[in-house]
Amino acid sequence: MNLPNKLTVMRVVLIPFFVFFLLAPYFDGYGNYIAVAIFIVASLTDLLDGKIARKYNLVTNFGKFMDPLADKLLVCAAMICLIETGQLPAWIVIVIISREFIISGFRLIASDNGVVIAASYWGKFKTTFQMLMVMVLILDIPMTFFDWLGQILIWVSLALTVISLIDYIVKNKAVLNEQK
Repeated sequence: MNLPNKLTVMRVVLIPFFVFFLLAPYFDGYGNYIAVAIFIVASLTDLLDGKIARKYNLVTNFGKFMDPLADKLLVCAAMICLIETGQLPAWIVIVIISREFIISGFRLIASDNGVVIAASYWGKFKTTFQMLMVMVLILDIPMTFFDWLGQILIWVSLALTVISLIDYIVKNKAVLNEQK
């Protein structure tokens, strides 16, 4: 297993630790700081694995499949935890997770037809803003600026989720009409 794939696997392995430190009541207010540190490390592995894979020609089918799945698992786990903590409305998380299922299904249909749908810039922006949103909400810094920043990131993440969904469908709608 090459380094980019190890980083992807590490991101998945970090998820239960992240959830534990965010939700467990044992850390007297410090669990969220440990959780955000784990989340940042996991998010950085997302940045690194792709750069290393492309730079050193280490792109694999495992990586193509697991990298976006690991991102979805990390971000979705975080957002579900933020529902539990009362920091994120469930309906927003449902919209965001629904988009992920729709795109995954779309990619599966495309794959069946021999078409690879690459990640778009809208999708990358969406993931970046979702990760920033998660970090700001977990930190929960009691200052008006951070309250506003958290709200702005929630709405921008939601908007980018919808925009990236529309972008994928419009650019790849022919995939739905193609049959093997």
